[in-house]
Amino acid sequence: MPHRPDPRRRTLLLSALPLAAAPSLAWAQAAAEPVKIGLVLPMTGPFASTGRQIDAAVRLHLAQFGTSVAGRRLEVLLRDDSGVADNTRRIAQELVANDKVAVLAGFGLTPLALSVGPLITQAKVPAVVMAAATSSITASSPFFVRTSVTLPQTASTMAEWAAKNGLQRVVTLVTDYGPGIDAEKSFTDRFQRNGGRVLESLRVPLRNPDFAPFLQRVRDAAPQALFVFVPAGPGAALMKQFTERGLDKAGIRLIGDGSVTDDDILNDMGDGALGAITAFHYSAAHDSAMNRQFVQAFKATNKGLRPNFMAVGGFDGMRVIRQALEATRGQTDGEALVNAMKGQSFESPRGPLTIDAATRDVVHDIYIRRVERRDGELWNVEIETFKAVKDPGRG
Repeated sequence: MPHRPDPRRRTLLLSALPLAAAPSLAWAQAAAEPVKIGLVLPMTGPFASTGRQIDAAVRLHLAQFGTSVAGRRLEVLLRDDSGVADNTRRIAQELVANDKVAVLAGFGLTPLALSVGPLITQAKVPAVVMAAATSSITASSPFFVRTSVTLPQTASTMAEWAAKNGLQRVVTLVTDYGPGIDAEKSFTDRFQRNGGRVLESLRVPLRNPDFAPFLQRVRDAAPQALFVFVPAGPGAALMKQFTERGLDKAGIRLIGDGSVTDDDILNDMGDGALGAITAFHYSAAHDSAMNRQFVQAFKATNKGLRPNFMAVGGFDGMRVIRQALEATRGQTDGEALVNAMKGQSFESPRGPLTIDAATRDVVHDIYIRRVERRDGELWNVEIETFKAVKDPGRG
C-alpha cells in the first residue's frame, strides 16, 4: 500500500515557477524567504468536508495562478484542527511562533475563528476567514478579513423574499451556535418587519443533532414554511427527516440559508430536496463563464467532486492574499497586508466580490435558488438576485 501523508501535518511545499529571466533575477527569487500561509482546517471529524473543499480550492488556485508572488515563493502549511477550538488556538500559536507564517487562513466554524482573535491582534498577523459565518468575527479583531459569507446576509435576504412571496406564518429551526443564532435573529427581525409572524423558534444541538423531535413540533405548529439553518454537512439528514415526517405532504415549504442544500451533498438528498428555496452567495450552477471554468477545473482535479461555497471561500481567500502581497511587493508586515486587503474588488466564481474597506467583511450578491433536477443531477438554480449585499449588522 502506498504511503499517504497524515493530513494533520501535511505541508504543501510549493516550488517556484521556472524562470526564463536573467540569472541575477533567478538568484534573487531563489534567495528570497518564502511567504508562509498557515491553513487551519477541520480535515478530520464531523466537519471534514469543509476542510476537504477548502484545501482542494487552495491547491487549485495555486495550480492556476502559480506558486510565487512578487518574487517570493508561497508555502502553504496545512494543519488539521478536527473542528475543535482548543486545537485551532494551539495550532495557530505554533504557526505564528515557530513557523513564522505571514498569514493565517481557513477557520471552518465560528468558535474556531474566534479562538484566534486575541492571538492575531497581539501578533499582528492577518487571518483570512474562508468558512466561518458569524457576523461578529471581523469585529473581534482588526486583523480578520472574511471571504466566506455572513448569516445575516443570507437570512435577511431570505426573509425579504419570503414576505414578498406571500409567506406569513413561519417556524425557524437553526443549529444552536453563533451562525444559527445570527440566522434566527436576522430572519425573524426582517420577516416581522415585513408583516410576517414567526410561530416558534427552535434550536438544535451542534454536535450529533437529532432533527426528528423538532420536526414533529414544526408539523404540529402547521406553518406555511420552515426556515432552516444548519452548517455544511447535516443538511442531508435534515432533508430526509423532513420528508419522512411528511412535512412536505402537509404543505409546509422548506426555505433557508443555502448551506441546507449544500452543493457537496445535494445529489445525496434525492427528490425530497426538489423545490427547496434558499438564499446564498454561491451555487455551482451560477451562470457565468468564470464559474463554469471553476467548476470544471475543480471537478477535474478532485475526482468529480462538485465545489461548494466552502471551496469558493477558499479560492477567493487565496486571491485576496495574493493581491495583497502584490500590492506590498512581497512585504509581509501584518498591518500593510490587511490594508492591502481592504477595498479589494474583483469578479469571483460567485459573481462580483468586494472586501469592505471599513469592516473587512465580504460584500457580494445574494441569490434566491430553487432545487431543480437537470441532466439527471440536482442543482441550486438561481431565480432572483439581490445585488451587493453587505452584512446588515455592520453595513
